[in-house]
Order: sequence, then C-alpha cells, then structure tokens
Amino acid sequence: MKSGIRNQVEGKFHKVKGALREIAGKLGMKPDLKAKGKDEKIAGEVQEKIGQVENVLGK
Repeated sequence: MKSGIRNQVEGKFHKVKGALREIAGKLGMKPDLKAKGKDEKIAGEVQEKIGQVENVLGK
C-alpha cells in the first residue's frame, strides 16, 4: 500500500478513535480523556491531510 493511502486510512482511524474518546470523556465527566480524544482527533486530521498531499505528489 502506498504511504499516502496508508496515512489517509490511519488518519481516519485516529479521527474516529479520538472522537469516541472525546465523547466518552464528556459522558464520564473526565476532562483528561476528553482532551486526549480531542488531541488524537486533530492528529488524525493532520495525518489524513499528509496522506492526501503525498497522493497528489505521487509519493
């Protein structure tokens, strides 16, 4: 699998995982878990964009 596609897939996975953590933090009233989820969601978005750029550049 090309690294661009791999980054996109992993980025989407981290976005979903982060969103679930964020929701769990809200429901459980755990601000640390909510913050970790938000961070992971943002990291997933960044990784997904990197994968898109790699696909455009042909890497």
